[in-house]
Amino acid sequence: MVESAQSADGTTIAFDRLGAGPAVVVVGGAMNTRLSPYPLATMLADRFTVISYDRRGRGESGDGSAYSVDREVDDLAAMVAAAGGRASVYGHSSGGILALEAAARGVPVEKVAVYEPPYTFDPDAPAQGDPGVTGALDAGDPDGAVRAFMRLTGMDDGTIEGMSHAPFWAGLVAIAHTLPYDLALSGDGRVPGDRLSAVAAPTLVMDGGASPAWAARAAEALLGAIPDATRVTLAGQNHGVDQAVLAPVLIEFFGA
Repeated sequence: MVESAQSADGTTIAFDRLGAGPAVVVVGGAMNTRLSPYPLATMLADRFTVISYDRRGRGESGDGSAYSVDREVDDLAAMVAAAGGRASVYGHSSGGILALEAAARGVPVEKVAVYEPPYTFDPDAPAQGDPGVTGALDAGDPDGAVRAFMRLTGMDDGTIEGMSHAPFWAGLVAIAHTLPYDLALSGDGRVPGDRLSAVAAPTLVMDGGASPAWAARAAEALLGAIPDATRVTLAGQNHGVDQAVLAPVLIEFFGA
């Protein structure tokens, strides 16, 4: 049964609650809804109370009048409150950035685990900026916006074209209007070390051994910025990490 909570600005945030035990909030990345990490949530639910939610603008959640990172932090704070006032948080991709921002800003988080937060700045090719997402959306082309965003993660055009014929593609296109939210979280692509040094919670930083080079660079930078951080590289994994590989790592970290 879908539950809901009100964020600080009055936006309704929809979520599912599974399992029993210490609370873990799961935060999806770009083009994810609360259902995207469902296999992971069910694996964690044997040990934890898992809350998976629709980030604003997606699924059954509202969107508010104007986006800001602060509002998304408030949304996550509302999920922690719904979990009982304290919770651990796992975030994938931009959801990982959101989890770190919330922890740095004082949301009562017990532990934080992140997988490949997309701090994609490349010191050897420092030109950053919108990879064409906003332009495609302004032109009324959400399909093009999804393709542009996927290229930013390092996905090649052939893989993207193949995905575009899959049944789930229409669902990605339907929430393409939220992609600028994910870009806002990533900022200029650099790890905001000064800000994230305020993260006091034990933090697990994960990346995939088969991921693009930016993922390892970001993990190393986070390790240097967050006082109580450890890093685990999952062999053979890329940005679309296998949830069955991820689950035991999270169970060990959150259950320790």
